[in-house]
Amino acid sequence: MGYPIINEKEREMPTLVAAEINKLKKSILTMGAVVEERVLLSVKAVHERDERLARKIIDGDPEVDRLEVDLEEECLKILALHQPVAIDLRFIVSVIKINSDLERIADLAVNIAERAAFLATQSKTHVPADLSVMSEKVKIAVKKCLDAFVNMDTALAKEVIRMDDEIDGLNRSLYHQAETGMVDKPERIGCLIHLLSVSRYLERIADHATNIAEDVIYMIEGEIVRHQSKQF
Repeated sequence: MGYPIINEKEREMPTLVAAEINKLKKSILTMGAVVEERVLLSVKAVHERDERLARKIIDGDPEVDRLEVDLEEECLKILALHQPVAIDLRFIVSVIKINSDLERIADLAVNIAERAAFLATQSKTHVPADLSVMSEKVKIAVKKCLDAFVNMDTALAKEVIRMDDEIDGLNRSLYHQAETGMVDKPERIGCLIHLLSVSRYLERIADHATNIAEDVIYMIEGEIVRHQSKQF
């Protein structure tokens, strides 16, 4: 029985795919680092009433959009040229989805920055303690979902998924606080609505971090956990 003939082009394919995958990893890590920083700075702009910082985040949005488009094009090129299978295919599919979630997180950071820019022009408004707690938890969730991706860590991904309910609870609490504040201090309704919007945007960032965590689990284990995540 003879051995199959492998031409030089076929022999090069695994090496080429590995090189493209490594390039893709660097690109998604760059995107993740940029987006994580935007979240941190947008929250800082709210708490420090820093209009200049808020404007910087808003003006920087096109950079993230370019990164997202470039990364998607890289993924599509690999799929078209190399037709990867198994773990490589799962990785690329996951990167496409994570890339989209990261872009949405960056958009939400811009939304928070826009609220921060408005609040900075108003007389000082008390930031509820729950919003500070929520901000910290959301920043941690974003960092952990990216760390889970970098380290291929399903346990860390599941931690992010478990955090989501707690963040949702803080968002509901802030809604009730804002509702009470609007009755007690109607002259502050504008500021309270903006703070409530910040809370809502943070809650949505946490949702996208959860999506990323679920994609990490899929990438590693090949299991879709979207509708099972409550068990974590």
